[in-house]
Amino acid sequence: MTSQSDVVVEVHNLVKQYAEVRAVDGVSFNVYRGEIFGMVGPNGAGKTTTIECVEGLRRPDSGAIQVLGLLPEQDGYALRERIGIQFQTAALPPRIKVGEALDLFAAFYRQPVDWRPLLTQMGLADRANAYLAKLSGGQKQRIFIALALINDPELVFLDELTSGLDPQARRHMWQMVEEIRQRGKTVFLTTHFMEEAERLCDRVAILDHGRIVALDTPANLIASLKAENRIIFTATGPLAVEILQQVPGAARVEHIGEQVIVYGRKEGMLSGVVTALETNGINFTDLRTERPSLEDVFLALTGREMRA
Repeated sequence: MTSQSDVVVEVHNLVKQYAEVRAVDGVSFNVYRGEIFGMVGPNGAGKTTTIECVEGLRRPDSGAIQVLGLLPEQDGYALRERIGIQFQTAALPPRIKVGEALDLFAAFYRQPVDWRPLLTQMGLADRANAYLAKLSGGQKQRIFIALALINDPELVFLDELTSGLDPQARRHMWQMVEEIRQRGKTVFLTTHFMEEAERLCDRVAILDHGRIVALDTPANLIASLKAENRIIFTATGPLAVEILQQVPGAARVEHIGEQVIVYGRKEGMLSGVVTALETNGINFTDLRTERPSLEDVFLALTGREMRA
């Protein structure tokens, strides 16, 4: 059970307009101490504008924001001592060395931490004298996380942290985010990768066209769909669809060409399908299961797939 003292970010009816475009349209939410809070949606949904208003980097047209009990517009200097920010697009001179960049950012704060242990935790202890231009994309992102943690912040903002990274580097970043939370930090991240939000976040706000269309835990959002699980396989011989329709929990069966999809909600349906196939001598390959995901939630709420 959370209380008002647990609220580290409080946003009420936030509005931001650019010419004819209302980028953020009446957004309200809270972020609680110690959680990983995610804001997801396609590019252009208003995620970055929202997070920049919360950080105090952009002035909203209307609405109320409090972060760690401070007002971002009025208490900017005090707030930046207590928060860390990893920007969606960050740039440093290519000929600056990693250690020089960390020294530079440490000088911005009254009480910075020693960045050497921080660099070791990022797996980059041997890169302190390397030029930024020589680092891989994943290594650069880890440096930008280190820069966001140099002041030992209470609240860390991560904006599109894994955009442009390969799958291996992306998963390494996920581990880094979980470790940040384990150090007692609160994390507010934005992403348009639904798998990332489902894996990392305690709660997720789905933003589309500047509005929050849903906000809950990933599990509750997925459960709200009441969507069916899917068992998919390729039938390599004759198949009597009626056999699968009799499996307990099977709601319906689709058979298109050699691909077969069995829909249902009951736990244990997979073993029933496999037993029915083997008992009746039906040859099959490439069997897999698919469960509803956050992307399914987004599609159901907005009527279209994620925009890249």
